[in-house]
Amino acid sequence: MSGIVRIPHDTRGSTPEAVASERLVSGTPLQAVANAYSDAGNAFHCGVWEGDVGAWRVSYSEHEFCHLLSGRLRLRDDDGSETELAAGDSFVVPAGFEGVWEVLEPARKLYAVYEPRA
Repeated sequence: MSGIVRIPHDTRGSTPEAVASERLVSGTPLQAVANAYSDAGNAFHCGVWEGDVGAWRVSYSEHEFCHLLSGRLRLRDDDGSETELAAGDSFVVPAGFEGVWEVLEPARKLYAVYEPRA
């Protein structure tokens, strides 16, 4: 092990970016990501993310663990099921999830992503 990596709880130093127009469902949300760690094989990543109110389409090839630090979200699967999440909630978005990620109140999360290699 090469040492402990602390994960910040803010995105200072990162530049907020707009959601790609082809994925946008509603609003004009900006997102900021501060990736704090990636493994040597580039399959595992973790850090902090922030997003503004709005909704956009997502399609996950990776598994993502999230812990919501602030705000509220709604995840709507293409099968019609919805999950609302609030500050303090922890959850996993499994690879293969397709649907809409909606930020109901400005949100910040810690994330850990694993992208399986073929």
